[in-house]
Amino acid sequence: MPKMGESIMEATILNWVKKEGDDVEMDETILEIATDKVDSEVPSPVAGKIAKILFQVDDTVEIGKVIAIIETEGENATPAATPSVAEPAKEESAPAASAQPAVPAPAPVPQQQAVPATAAVSSTEGRFYSPLVRNIAKQEGIGQAELDRITGSGKDGRVTKKDILSYLENRSSAPAPQQVIQPTAPSAPAIDQPIISNTAPVDVSGKGNVEIIEMDRMRRLIADHMVNSKHTSPHVTSFVEADVTPIVEWRNRNKHAFQQKFGEKITYTPIFIEAIVRAIHDYPMVNVSVDGTNIIRKKDINIGMAAALPSGNLIVPVIKNADHLSLIGLTKAVNDLAGRARNNKLKPAEIQDGTFTVTNVGTFGNVMGTPIINQPQVAIMAVGAIRKRTAVVETEYGDLVAVRHMMFLSLSYDHRVVDGMLGGSFLRRVGDYLEAFDANRPI
Repeated sequence: MPKMGESIMEATILNWVKKEGDDVEMDETILEIATDKVDSEVPSPVAGKIAKILFQVDDTVEIGKVIAIIETEGENATPAATPSVAEPAKEESAPAASAQPAVPAPAPVPQQQAVPATAAVSSTEGRFYSPLVRNIAKQEGIGQAELDRITGSGKDGRVTKKDILSYLENRSSAPAPQQVIQPTAPSAPAIDQPIISNTAPVDVSGKGNVEIIEMDRMRRLIADHMVNSKHTSPHVTSFVEADVTPIVEWRNRNKHAFQQKFGEKITYTPIFIEAIVRAIHDYPMVNVSVDGTNIIRKKDINIGMAAALPSGNLIVPVIKNADHLSLIGLTKAVNDLAGRARNNKLKPAEIQDGTFTVTNVGTFGNVMGTPIINQPQVAIMAVGAIRKRTAVVETEYGDLVAVRHMMFLSLSYDHRVVDGMLGGSFLRRVGDYLEAFDANRPI
């Protein structure tokens, strides 16, 4: 199973393009897989014949695990790793690994035997848990004894991401597990205690005149991400209002010339991103992530932009090193990523490594929104619809009432590391840069 990104620990098999006994060429597509980020095709690392398929459609498999055996001309050839998994995955996002004893490397195995995923960790009962499951357990304060009691639906009874999230949803009605309290220093904050909800279960039975619609795979993944984000980050949202009349006038005056000169349609999104990038340079501590009690400051500014798909789902392509791009560069990147997102043509690398996200709720006619943080980032901005309103304008002749193009900006941020002063100041700075846009700016 190929490595698809630093934070991706498993993938689900969607379709086997080849079957046992089929001949394959090097780089020919063997199967299609899906992660919590994107769907991808897996090419063959060698030329040969498919001798054995070890996992079936809808199986979820850890990265690095052997999923098929390809016979080559050499009789004693060992399974070749897909190039993208030749190096072991970094476990940066799994702080629980530091608390576990080191797992020795598995001994070489015969060709017909699947290699255990090196990232998996076993319990005292011999049960294996993926780093993703252990990371969720760590964040939710689930001890080893409680983890061992969770019923697993995976292969050999292993606990999957779906199992542990389902367990967390019903945790309030389960008996509280016995926990051993470890002595800590008086100044150490209690950040790993489980949050128990006292909300009574809601009756969701399909009674009456209803239609039952099963979530598709992407909607289930989005639901999991949203719940996990709320569990992980204490959300706070701040709002500012900005007068963007100079931007509207500049765009209306130059959009046709801009398209003729560069072959690209200029929208408001690249202008918003340009202001966000400038504000991040002024307030770099919103461009961070959290790893336990460590704050990881990101030197690269990679802006994710939420894009709506025809199915109604969302995906977040990422503009890498956005601070290195001019307005035309940002425009090309925005148009290209948005277009390929709608056609499901994004590559896995194009939806990874974002450090800050912007979502344009104004596209749907909304004046403001309170977005949920795209983990492991610590802030996300929503830009609302631009509307004409009467406003007080300060001039050298005194205050005047005029019709202006106004919009709301909102910033949801992780209050563990972004306080109100930082979040509010950053948001106001973005608004200031938008209001200071030069209406006579050349294209």
